[in-house]
Amino acid sequence: MTIPRLSAKDRMPDALRGGVAALGNFDGFHLGHQAVAGEAIAQAKAAGKPAIIATFDPHPVRFFAPESPWFRLTTLDQRQRLFEDAGADAMLVFDFDAELAGTSADDFIVKLLIERLGFSAVVTGQDFTFGSRRGGNIELLRAIGGAHGLSSTAMGPVVDHAGVISSSRIRNALKDGDCATATALLTRPFAVQGIVQHGDKNGRLLGFPTANIDMGHYLRPRYGIYAVKGRLPDGRVLNGAANLGIRPTFDPPKELLEPHFFDFAEDLYGQNIEIEFHAFIRGEAKFDNLDALMAQMAKDCDQARAILA
Repeated sequence: MTIPRLSAKDRMPDALRGGVAALGNFDGFHLGHQAVAGEAIAQAKAAGKPAIIATFDPHPVRFFAPESPWFRLTTLDQRQRLFEDAGADAMLVFDFDAELAGTSADDFIVKLLIERLGFSAVVTGQDFTFGSRRGGNIELLRAIGGAHGLSSTAMGPVVDHAGVISSSRIRNALKDGDCATATALLTRPFAVQGIVQHGDKNGRLLGFPTANIDMGHYLRPRYGIYAVKGRLPDGRVLNGAANLGIRPTFDPPKELLEPHFFDFAEDLYGQNIEIEFHAFIRGEAKFDNLDALMAQMAKDCDQARAILA
């Protein structure tokens, strides 16, 4: 079963009205996000009501600063699967456009959350803001929503030994090549999902065929070689090593994620696969000749096999 993906531009279907909603960006759906969603799902179950997890897409930062570097930790498809695994009955997408950006905080509560979407309760992080110029916060939500029968719960931050768990910490860890920290905060490895595309066939010539994937809107982790796992559409999981970067040994430079899967020779072109980043092995390097590159690739694969064993 795949939970429905709904748009906040549409009236909530009758079967889901009266639901309890978790509101946030939830990019990455890390431990802190899971706490907000978990509370909404628990309230919904206790009241016998639908549980809905909402997200914003594109991220508000991209709307207000379209030239900013890509920083997404998850696509909508990945979030839909994560929300379903968490126990949600539906995913709601707020399309972040000029109309939503210009909606007053009062209208966001009354016209959207209550009238159009029919929520009976919402759960947010305590720092959640909404409405034009971020004019709304949990206090306003409680005051205006409460007068219309909408209850609101704000969850405090989830912390570990290093402080508050946040998407920013995960992004910084990935930029440093620190997969272990990212995995701990996300509760799973950072993963890139994409369609396998035809490349220059350099890997095949070198004896290490790769499944080339465009990084799209994802955050770029540190360029280099990683121990990875690939998840295929049929559910199989493959171990491998991947290069992320611009391939400085080849001209012209071209950014790609290039996983090579061990002991695997099937055609993956056109398939939608997911690559999990398990460990950083080394930084990207330029080699004097192809023999030196091939020798290093063999060492990288041996190291990745040992890490994933």
